[in-house]
Amino acid sequence: MIPNINEAGELELASPELMDRCWADGWRHFGSYFFRYSRMSGAGGFKTVTPLRMQLENFVLSTSQARVMKRNSSLEIRIQAASIDRQKLELFALHTKRFSENIPEALYSFLGFQPATVPCETKELLLFKGERLIAATFLDIGATSTSSIYSIYDPSESKHSLGIYLILCSIKHSRDLGKTFYYPGYATLEPSVYDYKKRFSALEFFDWNGNWLKL
Repeated sequence: MIPNINEAGELELASPELMDRCWADGWRHFGSYFFRYSRMSGAGGFKTVTPLRMQLENFVLSTSQARVMKRNSSLEIRIQAASIDRQKLELFALHTKRFSENIPEALYSFLGFQPATVPCETKELLLFKGERLIAATFLDIGATSTSSIYSIYDPSESKHSLGIYLILCSIKHSRDLGKTFYYPGYATLEPSVYDYKKRFSALEFFDWNGNWLKL
């Protein structure tokens, strides 16, 4: 159990060290609400959830990821304290059109109403094509780790492989901060829409027995 968490599963303020411990034990959060689960339902029935983390010093770009980096070199990236504004709400609305089931309801559901500080320091990595915001990811900052909360992007820009590129940007920023681990969220043991997260080197998965094993 997480120290100081209330009966509703909420925690308003967590130290960077506590966030590291939570991620290492399979916990995630949306706003102040903390949760973890090992099974999820969807098309094709139940799937086994596998939290992922990356040993940052061992990460090496694949040939295809290097091509993604080169393809997006003209995009502007801005890194700043996380917030919710009109641009991101409009981008979120476009993002939801990608889904035919489990359609996300609101950006606030993932980030809460004080995303920069509750429950910890959170940065946003924004991608601009000219003056147009086309993608964003929200990254928690722990003592030795970082963890992605949620990513959104404009489906009309799919040629940019933005899901992959946002992870690559998060890896670079985490390395720049001198962190040891980066948590890109979760995938499933069975084939799913999250399989793209398994294509990175230096990944480990949580086995729900307290162990992190090489993927």
